[in-house]
Amino acid sequence: MKTIRSRRWAFGVSVLIQAVSLPALAALGSDLNSVQADQLHMKGMLHTTVASAYTVHEIQTPSGTVVREYATPAGKVFAVAWSGPRMPDLRQTLGAYFAEYTQAPRPLHPDHAHFEVADSGFVLQSAGHMRAYSGRAYIPQLVPQNVAVTDIK
Repeated sequence: MKTIRSRRWAFGVSVLIQAVSLPALAALGSDLNSVQADQLHMKGMLHTTVASAYTVHEIQTPSGTVVREYATPAGKVFAVAWSGPRMPDLRQTLGAYFAEYTQAPRPLHPDHAHFEVADSGFVLQSAGHMRAYSGRAYIPQLVPQNVAVTDIK
């Protein structure tokens, strides 16, 4: 009986902590201080790869979706990319740019498999269908000079 009560108490405390904690996320355009928070939010495995002009923080979720956050040496997230059977939480991934994504004009005859937003300060390209989604978003001004946009994948 005491074990059941302590389990219920621990469960209640964990639910309360999750309810009152605000997510700190390394979203597009933000500082990279919180990649581990993203990993916890996505319940994924984190793998970091350092390249010459940027660092890639790759998070693989239990569902198989992979989210890559590209950061400058100064720790600024200049791009994000995703691929897998499910779309990531774009509100989390795009951060302040989510509003620009949702307010972007949609074509009259939309191609359900492709979507693109492109202006001078924000680019998003998304494609896919059920169980096969991919995309990328980046801030052109933050992409390091010696990095090709095609490297963001």
